[in-house]
Amino acid sequence: MKRFPSANFAVFCIFLGAGQSHAGADVATDATAPVPPTVYQSPFMGYRELGVDQTTAWKDANDTVRNIGGWKAYAKEAAEAAKASASKAKPAVPPVPLVPATPIAPAAPEAPAAKPAPQHKHGG
Repeated sequence: MKRFPSANFAVFCIFLGAGQSHAGADVATDATAPVPPTVYQSPFMGYRELGVDQTTAWKDANDTVRNIGGWKAYAKEAAEAAKASASKAKPAVPPVPLVPATPIAPAAPEAPAAKPAPQHKHGG
């Protein structure tokens, strides 16, 4: 006797569907079911402003930088911070010793350059 796998599958699906509960199906299709009102809540509701920055006249700011030592003082601070963080950090992978390069086999001879296609003169 031949078996029909699709028929067996159909029967299985029917029995599987019969055992499931459809309690929420009638509410989803009922047009008169009560719907809770939607409430808008702004994403900026909990926003906190930053403190107001004190402004300085540009001449005073330039004088402060000049008194500190100019851009060189800032560069020195950055270099010292980088040196301190580099001395604390350990390399993740130990350095690999360099190995002399192996000689490369000579390249195959190049193919001759392609010739341009002949130009046809069309009469007309």
